[in-house]
Amino acid sequence: MSDFQTLSERIDVLETRLAFQDETIETLNKTITAQWQQIDALTRQLAALGERLIEAEAAAPGPANEPPPHY
Repeated sequence: MSDFQTLSERIDVLETRLAFQDETIETLNKTITAQWQQIDALTRQLAALGERLIEAEAAAPGPANEPPPHY
């Protein structure tokens, strides 16, 4: 009966550890999902800013062929 009790205790310990591991995995999964959503949003924002920069550079006036003001 001692072997049965020892085995039962070991199973209880393993079940407890498994429950904590499942909770940890779920928490990590939620964290990773939130991080990927933020990365996606930042990537889209960076692309939009890059497009705006290209448009601003294209619309900027070129250098004038005027002499500097000290002439």
